[in-house]
Amino acid sequence: MLPRSILPPSYEQVHGHARRIELASDRTIRERNKISYRLNHWPIWIFVFFIAPGPMTFTLFEHGFNVRMFAWMGLVLLGTGIAGLFGKLPGVEPRPYIIRFTEDRPNPLYRRICYTMAWSEAITFAVLNIAGLVYAIATGEWRLRQMYEVAYFPIAGTIWLLGALGQLPRVKASTKGEGHERRYFYGSVWAVCIAQPVLWFLWRVLPRTQALDIFKLAVFIGILAYVGNKARLGLLPRTRPIVPGELAVSD
Repeated sequence: MLPRSILPPSYEQVHGHARRIELASDRTIRERNKISYRLNHWPIWIFVFFIAPGPMTFTLFEHGFNVRMFAWMGLVLLGTGIAGLFGKLPGVEPRPYIIRFTEDRPNPLYRRICYTMAWSEAITFAVLNIAGLVYAIATGEWRLRQMYEVAYFPIAGTIWLLGALGQLPRVKASTKGEGHERRYFYGSVWAVCIAQPVLWFLWRVLPRTQALDIFKLAVFIGILAYVGNKARLGLLPRTRPIVPGELAVSD
């Protein structure tokens, strides 16, 4: 008999268009997070907070590290390290916070802050890169640096406001919808984290001509769409809907 989480098309259980689901009752329950698990999650949040100043990050990818960036990295390491020691970073807690996906529990402030920051970066970097490519194609001039300097914080700030108001997945006041909200988050992260490095590589190695800028834009949007669709179907890690009702542990 096939596992309940992988059903043939004739028996497919559709949850948000996903072809694959996870049943909460099939997931391993753990009482505590291993030290290795906690340490593996710490670099994620180091990266998230380090790239938060978008214009500085643009300079990093354009020219490399400078003294100011090393200083900022030191502050991020210190801040996230202290938060991690006290279990105030997602995945770095001594024990999982979310056990029952149907339970209407308060979403801790540290989770809301961390996921808001991650959402703001995933969305803002993608939007600005698309805008920069469209502008270059239309005018023949690159103004991406200027766009980051002028528009990054207004866009990111809008997303921070939405997060403060609890209007983003995984950032709401309650954790009740975690079984579905996590897949929107991880799907976005998968798409952006694959598309962005590819675009950066193309930007570095290909000449800046209109035809090649069109190619870069097509590749970038194509990756976002392809990976996003894979996530929508639940075919990527942590993108399957978790059907609530049983005990489960959130990642």
